[in-house]
Amino acid sequence: MDLAEITPLILTFNEKENIACTLEPLSWAREVVIVDSGSSDGTLDIARSHHPNVRIVSRPFDSFASQCNFGLTQITTEWVLSLDADYVLTSELVAEIQKLDPPSDVAGYAAEFRYCIGGKPLRSTVYPPRTVLYRKERARYRDEGHGHRVVVEGRIEKLSGKIDHDDRKPLIRWFREQKRYAKIEAKHLLRIARSKEKGAGSAEELSFQDKLRLKIFFAAPAMFFYLLFIRGLILDGWRGCVYTFQRTLAELLLSVRLIAEMLKR
Repeated sequence: MDLAEITPLILTFNEKENIACTLEPLSWAREVVIVDSGSSDGTLDIARSHHPNVRIVSRPFDSFASQCNFGLTQITTEWVLSLDADYVLTSELVAEIQKLDPPSDVAGYAAEFRYCIGGKPLRSTVYPPRTVLYRKERARYRDEGHGHRVVVEGRIEKLSGKIDHDDRKPLIRWFREQKRYAKIEAKHLLRIARSKEKGAGSAEELSFQDKLRLKIFFAAPAMFFYLLFIRGLILDGWRGCVYTFQRTLAELLLSVRLIAEMLKR
């Protein structure tokens, strides 16, 4: 695949700790499109200094899907490489992408992730694979809970290389974001659950993990045990413990928010 036919797309909002690491492996890109939501911490200056062909467009944030769909309108190449501001491509993955020769029925490629603490990858993560490389004309984003996902028309292949998820923002900011995410996610889960209770039907299905979350407080201890012992993060020392703590706390926050939403009924 000709790398000149790929445009990386990145959403930013105050990502000064991360954006340089994300841009450095993208030196091959003819253009990088950044959709910024009003950063005030120097993110944009860092971005300009770390890539000669960054194009920054500003848009007030309303939802992740809307930001991404707007970003797609700014891209002129056939292929888009969708990255969060804390994703880091490995040289092996870039080489793999360059060797791709996608047939016409392949519309995109999904990648798995390595979660990093302090720049060092953990042996495992619960971060799910994502379709990160796709044909622009066949893609559209939609909001899903507190996050978003791209819907691509056509066959999706899997990349063997992984992307490093390396968020270096302060823990206190992570905590604030998790509280906000929990509120959105709780409403999303309850909406689907109540729709099915009423027999209204829904195109969305609850995963086993989401069904466990709705049991209230089961998900947090299950996540703690699963990560630390089943996935072996105890062998990653303090980094594995930090990640386990983060994911367990995120589940506890969601449980509290689910209770708060249920009490409103």
